Amino acid sequence: MRSALRHTLRWAGFLVLFAGVWSGAVCHAQTVIESPDDTAVTEDDVQNDDSGKDLELEITFEEPVTGVVDGSSVKNVRAMDVPNDDSGKGLDVVWEYEGEPSESVVGFHILRRANEPGSTLEQITAEPLPPTARSYRDASAAPARRDPLFTREKAVSYIYAVQTAYEAGVANSLESAPVAARSNWFHTGRSWLLAAALLFCGTLIFLTHRSRRGDPPRIRRIDGLEAVEEAIGRSTEMGKPILYVAGIGSVQQMATIASINIFSHVIKTAGEYATRIAVPCYDPIVMQVMRTVGEQTYQNIGRPDVYDPDSIFFVTESQFAYAAAVDGIMVREKPAAIFLQGVFYAESLILAETGNSIGAIQIAGTDRDAQLPFFIAACDYTLIGEELFAASAYLSQDAPLLSAIRAQDIAKAVLMVLMIVGVVMALFGSPDLADIFKVEM
Repeated sequence: MRSALRHTLRWAGFLVLFAGVWSGAVCHAQTVIESPDDTAVTEDDVQNDDSGKDLELEITFEEPVTGVVDGSSVKNVRAMDVPNDDSGKGLDVVWEYEGEPSESVVGFHILRRANEPGSTLEQITAEPLPPTARSYRDASAAPARRDPLFTREKAVSYIYAVQTAYEAGVANSLESAPVAARSNWFHTGRSWLLAAALLFCGTLIFLTHRSRRGDPPRIRRIDGLEAVEEAIGRSTEMGKPILYVAGIGSVQQMATIASINIFSHVIKTAGEYATRIAVPCYDPIVMQVMRTVGEQTYQNIGRPDVYDPDSIFFVTESQFAYAAAVDGIMVREKPAAIFLQGVFYAESLILAETGNSIGAIQIAGTDRDAQLPFFIAACDYTLIGEELFAASAYLSQDAPLLSAIRAQDIAKAVLMVLMIVGVVMALFGSPDLADIFKVEM
């Protein structure tokens, strides 16, 4: 009996010991330490030890989550193309805010997505717009320009939303209708320019129609152009050649084109009088144009056999070498009439002084203001300013050309009157005339 009791107590002791060891391995002490900065600190006993090890600390940081506020006070979000542009300024986004004044609004962000299936809204503003903002221009919505052509890539259609940022969170508005940047055919900010162009064209058409009925407009007398016939007649009487110098400009310059027009009249008169003419050229292209004009002119007057293409010749494209060559022609040939018409620079005085020294009658004209004093001092007649460009109409007495000059004179007169009116308005404190005729870009 005693033996059985001892055996039972022995097994019971084993069971108690096993239970104690198991509970020590599984159970652990846990203490939560409150932290003022939303940080939870948990103190855990090291598992599976005999209390001889230190405690483990498990720290969990709880990040604050930005809240999403239900409903948005932003209403009526609209996206529209920027008016009066070539689609290069992008899209304008406007909205209305119907929130209470007490709401703590930090600002607005603009959200955008392409008008395509599966696209999501993306924020396109780096910094929030001020709470008072009610519009935003998205320049990044403009299609890229195709260089070197004056066209743009196909515009992308976009949908916009406005995100309101509160202190407590954010709220998105309803999306706008899709819209794409497009080019505009008419700039409404330049309407007065259209009206001025129509008025000028109407005046030109009226004067041209009237001139064709036998009543051409009359322009003032220009002494330098009246002397063209006199200079050619003097060369014919003296039996000396005419020297025509078209300057050192290229064929695309306006003064060179005006000089070629004057040349057509000079060579026509010289051909009728059978007077020899010499035309040294600085530019080879100008030489070819003037040869064509000369040949056509001699055919028109019925004397193609008199035309000498070698009388129009190329010299050099070196400025002062050209001036020296022309001076040599003046000294050797001693022409009775010299025409200096076109683009001139530092060689103007060299040519004019040499021509004056041989006693030739000289008629000069240029659009270079810096060279006009030299021509006025050394030449007999000088075409100043727009007289050079009006010479072709004046010499030919062509009705459409005269009508164009008269229409330009009327436009200049109107502009001068507007300038005077603007000065008077400014003196009396009236609205600035420049604001009335402002051109929006």
